[in-house]
Amino acid sequence: MKDKIAIIGLGYVGLPLARLFATKYSVVGFDINQQRISELNQGIDLTLEIEENLLKSVLVDQDSTENGLFCSNQLSDITDCNYYIVTVPTPVDKNNKPDLTPLYKASETVAKVLKKGDIVIYESTVYPGVTEEECVPVLEKLSGLKFNVDFFAGYSPERINPGDKEHTVEKILKVTAGSTLEIGKKVDALYSSVITAGTHLAPTIRVAEAAKVIENSQRDINIAFVNELAKIFNILNINTQDVLEAAGTKWNFLPFKPGLVGGHCIGVDPYYLAQKAIEAGYHPEIILAGRRMNDSMGEYVASQVVKLMIKKEIVLHNAELLLLGITFKENCPDVRNTKIVDIVAALKEYGIKITIYDPWAKPTEVFHEYGLTCHSELVSESKFDAVILGVSHKEFAALDIASLTRSSNVVYDVKGFLDGKVDGRL
Repeated sequence: MKDKIAIIGLGYVGLPLARLFATKYSVVGFDINQQRISELNQGIDLTLEIEENLLKSVLVDQDSTENGLFCSNQLSDITDCNYYIVTVPTPVDKNNKPDLTPLYKASETVAKVLKKGDIVIYESTVYPGVTEEECVPVLEKLSGLKFNVDFFAGYSPERINPGDKEHTVEKILKVTAGSTLEIGKKVDALYSSVITAGTHLAPTIRVAEAAKVIENSQRDINIAFVNELAKIFNILNINTQDVLEAAGTKWNFLPFKPGLVGGHCIGVDPYYLAQKAIEAGYHPEIILAGRRMNDSMGEYVASQVVKLMIKKEIVLHNAELLLLGITFKENCPDVRNTKIVDIVAALKEYGIKITIYDPWAKPTEVFHEYGLTCHSELVSESKFDAVILGVSHKEFAALDIASLTRSSNVVYDVKGFLDGKVDGRL
């Protein structure tokens, strides 16, 4: 039988993967968002991960027998698939506890169409054990099929870097794993057929899950270290960027920079590993210390800006501040778990009026997620008492900040991105 793949979840991870597999397989992209489905079938991707011409090049009609991608929110359209790849988000709740709800819902969806011989592969970042201990029981219960007898599971953690047009999905080596040795080889062969960078077959699903969750935990800890350095050097009146540049001349110095750690990976995944460790009776000190440090940086930036404004005798109450950028990273429209909102919350406590300008973010999404007004364009006549560069969008490089500020002003550069004189940097 010819392999047919269903991709469950068409966000930042699922869509690029679906587009890639569609070059060699018949693929159905499934998502519960009807508007998203309608846009994708017209070649429109509002996440900006796939260009319109590239997406349109793989789109096919619903009844097509050729390789290509058809997007749908109808369960009936994925009944004849034999590979189901789950790419839904795995967030944390308000208490930073892992929220597996999207994963459970996706598993329930797949279970309704699961057949003998099918393989269900998870790409969502989880702690070790989630695939076989949390997802598989859902599949068994609702399908009535027996795991590793009637159906099988695999795991291949996503390595998508949102907004990165150089390290696209096919150019990033993929870790793979299966619920049995034979299935592991099948899963690896499936990904090997489209991933030009190659694959690494892990011995078990739990190993692959653990490998993924420590990738981002490692980055989180390294960034936390340089964030702490930035705080120390600020007290010592030493430029952190100059220190890092000097230290970086050694061949094995790791080039991490201070900043706000948001997004759906680095700022979230360490909590998954920490939760599993706590359940096993171990309290992870370094992982959680890194999280505390990075979660504190938004408030720290706000406090530094306020101190600089006071030194320049700028009255805080009703002061006008321009915040450049609200997405979680540069040149990307993704606002999930952005830590820029922590800066906003801290500054509002002083009665400062904040104008948010971001040419990449969707204002409707920002308001839906955070209740904040975001502008896609700047009113040229506006004059501000302070400016914070929070995200290094390419559009900001040509911005004439002097023309936007009053004679007495504060400019703070979170990203070390702005040329010329600024009053403060991380």
